[in-house]
Amino acid sequence: MRIIGEGPDPSLVYRPNLQPSNAKDKTTFRNYEGGELHDRVFNTYRLMHTHQTLDFIKQKHIQWSSCSHAKLTMMEAIELLDKLVDESDPDVDFPNSFHAFQTAEGIRQQHPDKDWFQLVGLIHDVGKVMALWGEPQWAVVGDTYPVGCRFQDSIVFRDSTFSENPDFKQSAFSSEYGVYKPNCGLENVTMSWGHDEYLYQVLKFNKCPIPEEGMYIIRFHSFYPWHHHGDYMHLCDDKDMRMLPWVKEFNKFDLYTKSDRLLDAATLRQHYQQLIDKFCPGVLSW
Repeated sequence: MRIIGEGPDPSLVYRPNLQPSNAKDKTTFRNYEGGELHDRVFNTYRLMHTHQTLDFIKQKHIQWSSCSHAKLTMMEAIELLDKLVDESDPDVDFPNSFHAFQTAEGIRQQHPDKDWFQLVGLIHDVGKVMALWGEPQWAVVGDTYPVGCRFQDSIVFRDSTFSENPDFKQSAFSSEYGVYKPNCGLENVTMSWGHDEYLYQVLKFNKCPIPEEGMYIIRFHSFYPWHHHGDYMHLCDDKDMRMLPWVKEFNKFDLYTKSDRLLDAATLRQHYQQLIDKFCPGVLSW
């Protein structure tokens, strides 16, 4: 795991007039074929796809869903992401907290009337604090996918990374449905463990009044094989299909707001603190 010691100097980093505007071409995002970050990204997925078994994930639910690891406000948790660079991300190599504000501001520009949606943009990756509390990044970051059934071809590095996973060799998990029933609903499917599910469990544990659509986005925003590639539809129920447009809408901001142009977080803090006070107030259990 890469940790940024003291983080960047906020007097420089948060002033966009001092930053180059390096907006990327949309076609260059999620490039897993090459690039200077390829080896780091591939190794993260290789470890994930080797070690994340159905039993492993059940253990992680027990370990983390009790929310007994820390007491933090939501803004304190966001600030912790100053210390984290996501090793599965082929697009950026700067601390994750910047991406939080980029996503939120992208949503605010196009959805000024949806305060809960802006809040989801800000906090969607906060579950990555697990990586600062001892969890390896391969159990925190990256795209998610169902376990207990066939690993679909759209999973990143699928053909070269699952051969050593014990579940890959079990016949009970090799079919399209595996241990699941047709159209059982994604809420009844065990996903690979990561920051999506952890933050969802934290918000549920703390009874945060985020609308159903927002909670659903948080839980499944990294499920690219589904919302981006159209796989696993045979496991979806009516609710999943109703929520899919929201996840797709969110993905536009999660993915395409990534840029080396870093925002003036100091001027944004008041707006987003008001949203936190409304939807995730006070000190939370993590």
